[in-house]
Amino acid sequence: MNLNYEKYVGNNIRKYRELKNLTQEQLSARLQTLGCDITRSALAKIEVGQRHIYIDEIKIIKEILDVSFDDLIN
Repeated sequence: MNLNYEKYVGNNIRKYRELKNLTQEQLSARLQTLGCDITRSALAKIEVGQRHIYIDEIKIIKEILDVSFDDLIN
């Protein structure tokens, strides 16, 4: 995947996480309770585009943040 696109998606995740007043720790804890093993450290890397994010992870993140796929990827 394109590194610039990874950064763009990660930035959108951070933006919507902050709009929901969630810390990285809180979001990663919610992800883990839903069976998505993303640590706070991994989430930090996703948000800056240093770690690839998989579609199943995006699906759970969008549900937690209550946003659409378009909000995260467009």
